[in-house]
Amino acid sequence: MADTDEPVTLIFGAGYSGRPYGRHLVARGQTVLGTTRSPGKAEDLKNAGIDPLLFGGETVDDALATAIGSATDLIVSVAPDAEGDPVLRAAREQIAAAPRLRWIAYLSTVGVYGNHDGAWVDERTSPRPVSERSRQRVRAEHEWQNFARERGVPLAIVRLSGIYGPGRNALVNLAEGRARRLVKPGQVFNRIHVDDITGALAFLADRRHDGIVNVTDDCPAPPQDVVAYAASVMEVDPPPEIDFENATLSPMARSFYGENKRVSNAAIKALGYAFRFPDHRAALERMWAEDSWR
Repeated sequence: MADTDEPVTLIFGAGYSGRPYGRHLVARGQTVLGTTRSPGKAEDLKNAGIDPLLFGGETVDDALATAIGSATDLIVSVAPDAEGDPVLRAAREQIAAAPRLRWIAYLSTVGVYGNHDGAWVDERTSPRPVSERSRQRVRAEHEWQNFARERGVPLAIVRLSGIYGPGRNALVNLAEGRARRLVKPGQVFNRIHVDDITGALAFLADRRHDGIVNVTDDCPAPPQDVVAYAASVMEVDPPPEIDFENATLSPMARSFYGENKRVSNAAIKALGYAFRFPDHRAALERMWAEDSWR
């Protein structure tokens, strides 16, 4: 059990978004524990300085129960399913009884806003999800909000836009020959670099923020423009444009294009957060210059 004054963060789902935040806290000298479904990925967490725990979404073993009891901060980055939020379903009792818990962050998605035909939305916009996965997110948000009220602990609902960063970006897609410039007139998407997820979480945790906040970039942009800009950074020819209506896409990929909106980040900036990567242009240029895109 940790010293009573020491902050301890438990990350449910220490994957692409959660693991960098854990590394950031470890660098600050904090104790971080993180769950993974795969024993094979436990070594990756160890290498990041994060104490690994197994959690498959069904049960809580003794090691995880002890970790919950020691945690001051809880980060939830686990996707919901048709039955609700897996973390609350499996660990509600342990989290409710956690003696040191001071703050929870639930990582959600801007997909909960649904389609607004390219209009701006912010935290005051009522969710009207289109896809089943976004409807599940809304239900999970409500579950966590109800739980946090009952538990009497501040909860940040962190709505993220399309996540990119090292290994997941238009530069990688171009280098591997997978980039496509799909064109659907009027379509835009927001994005967020994984480093700004880390930065925003640290900012919100320090303030024990309570409420909904969008963590997204300044520049909702057509997806084909992002690919073209990445090509200009790499000094290669961009792939040809493809009409969306004639493109071969999986049902899930096509469903993303059914949601068209511009998501405002004014609220978190008003709180004082400064984005490291305010738009995709700055991010692609920096990653290319630093060779951090792979």
